[in-house]
Amino acid sequence: MSQKQWIAGINAVSAALEHDAEHVREVLIEAGAKNPRITEIESNARRLDIDVRRVATQALDGVVGNLRHQGVVARYAAAKTWNENELEALVESAEGRALLLILDGVQDPHNLGACLRSAAAAGATAVIIPKDKSVQVNATVRKTSAGAADSVAVIPVTNLARTMRDLQKMGVWLYGLAGEAEGSLYALDLKGNVGLVLGGEADGLRRLTRENCDQLVRIPMPGGDSVESLNVSVAAGVTLFEAVRQRG
Repeated sequence: MSQKQWIAGINAVSAALEHDAEHVREVLIEAGAKNPRITEIESNARRLDIDVRRVATQALDGVVGNLRHQGVVARYAAAKTWNENELEALVESAEGRALLLILDGVQDPHNLGACLRSAAAAGATAVIIPKDKSVQVNATVRKTSAGAADSVAVIPVTNLARTMRDLQKMGVWLYGLAGEAEGSLYALDLKGNVGLVLGGEADGLRRLTRENCDQLVRIPMPGGDSVESLNVSVAAGVTLFEAVRQRG
């Protein structure tokens, strides 16, 4: 299933052309724009036989509203939307090395975008988010993720606790981050099938989410030993790349 929308900004449009050009329908560029990266975007789009139009700044503002467009936007039929029923196949295809990022109620689109960027860089198998009480992948998320929203599977699920139980049946170990936990992230073995579970900005992990983790751990921080003191996207990056380090 695809969804038509506008993406905005140099990084977002450039990444879409590089990673998912078949879904880019049209590129609009601010008339008179002389940024070398915008020139490169225009050249790439034309090379890919994608329509390019030079338009007034007001036209770009009208398309994307308050989103900062940096002089370039693209009309985009979003890449494949992942369904929770496909999660088992994704885990199986990882052959015992699935790396999942599970986000329990992240509300800020900039945080979700940054989490997706870290997940893509870490080679994560998928990012799982609840369909309710969580920001979904929108234009701001796409821009912040700099293309990662299209290069990593983002799977919205109806019931996060149930999905976590299903993952455990698939052989995935689930580790939740909580500031009050006694165990350390760095004491875990993160080389197998692993799900890293992080809470939202305001309340952290919800009760059912906590209860469905195999273990709660913390990120040791000499300057203030509480995971809540870290932005969720920073905590996600630290946690994902500890797994990357262990996996070599």
